[in-house]
Amino acid sequence: MSMLKLKTLVGSACLLFFLGGCIQDEAPNVEAAIDGCTGRNIQSLTIDHLNKEIEGYVLDGTDLSEQELVFSLPVGATVAPAEAEANDRPSESIYDFSRVNVRRFVVTAEDGTTQAVYQVRLNKLALPTEYSFENLRQTSPYHIMYLAGENDIMQWASGNAGFELTGMGFSPEDYPTVQIAEGYKGQAVKLETRDTGSFGAAVGMHIAAGNMFVGAFNVSNALQAPLEATRFGFPFTKMPVKLTGWYKYKCGEQLTGVDGNPVSGGRDKGDFYAVLYQVDSTDETLDGDLFPSGNPALANPPYDIDPRIVLMARIDNTVETDEWTWFELDFEPQNGKTVDRALLETGSYKLAVVFTSSISGAYFQGAVGSTLWVDEVNIVCE
Repeated sequence: MSMLKLKTLVGSACLLFFLGGCIQDEAPNVEAAIDGCTGRNIQSLTIDHLNKEIEGYVLDGTDLSEQELVFSLPVGATVAPAEAEANDRPSESIYDFSRVNVRRFVVTAEDGTTQAVYQVRLNKLALPTEYSFENLRQTSPYHIMYLAGENDIMQWASGNAGFELTGMGFSPEDYPTVQIAEGYKGQAVKLETRDTGSFGAAVGMHIAAGNMFVGAFNVSNALQAPLEATRFGFPFTKMPVKLTGWYKYKCGEQLTGVDGNPVSGGRDKGDFYAVLYQVDSTDETLDGDLFPSGNPALANPPYDIDPRIVLMARIDNTVETDEWTWFELDFEPQNGKTVDRALLETGSYKLAVVFTSSISGAYFQGAVGSTLWVDEVNIVCE
């Protein structure tokens, strides 16, 4: 072997040894968090990363002795129950919530040292039909409201968690969705379209409409797939007839388009509606692409809507008014469909109730300052 070849081999070996040493010396991941969670029978689920709490909802009557929970974790992290229960099978992502509906899970980072403890609560609840917005579950850094009375824990979902990413929420009142004291009766909800500042401009999301809905908001999708971040609906076994309540509305001064530029002659308006839709499985939900034609909000009825929707009650026009104004909206058949009463009783339909201060807010078109106030909402059923 020539001296040149020998030097080349020795040099290559040293390089490989050096690179291998660099790879071996790479620090293990120290992230200990639960980024997401799914599972059979989970109707909706929210993760409070700040307080390390996970809230999930299942149909009343669900067997919680063998509940599937599939956790999404950082690279190399593991998760295990802090205390074992009889039917736990972590290797199959099966956990027993039959004795207690609140359990602690310990996440251990890849480094084997860094840990975080999450509290996971599974609730068996039926969706209420009367909403007065009286009860706050969380006040900071933003408001989260109960769907019903003081002892209920099902919460209204909103885009507040996504707005937090902008850094524009200096106080709870700076967020798009807040509870206020001056309601039609007691407390009410105020939804206001907000400027998302330099952060929003950088990601092409110049405004954040105030919104609140029955369902869940997945903040991990807020930037990459914002329409998929909103998951509308919860199982409903009653026949809805009307959506009623009280509202006020104020339009912001300047409508802007998805590019953040003013829309000449355009006017913003609020929107609220309820839809009953059919599902093939309990895990199925509607997302923010409820109107698949792409921002039909500025068009007139009939709307191009998701084919799964069977009934819809929607306001035609949110009139600007400083006075509390009564609304009474009929649930109308959609897509040429009718409700199968037998399937309705088995939980094969879901109901979504949605409020927003900017009708095209899901497409980041709206007017900063547009504000919708809502109170004393009722789903009238047969």
